[in-house]
Amino acid sequence: MISCLTCDSNQLDYPCSEKVSAEIVAEAIASLVEKTHYEGKSLEDLIKEVLAEDQILDQVQRRWLSKIVTQAWKSLTD
Repeated sequence: MISCLTCDSNQLDYPCSEKVSAEIVAEAIASLVEKTHYEGKSLEDLIKEVLAEDQILDQVQRRWLSKIVTQAWKSLTD
C-alpha cells in the first residue's frame, strides 16, 4: 500500500478506501498516459495538469507524481 496517497472522503464526492495499492496507481497512471497520448495531447500538457493545485495532493506529491508520469510516458509512447 502507498501510505502517502491516503484519501480524505470529506474532500471527495464519492467514498474511497483509506489506502491504494501500488498496482492500482500504476494502472491509473498508464491509462492516463495512454488516454492523453491518444487524444493528441503532449507530455507537457499532461504535466501541467498534474502540477495544477488541488485539494488532494500537496506540491511535493505533485512533483513526485509528475516524475512518475514522465517515466510512464517515455516507456509507453516509444
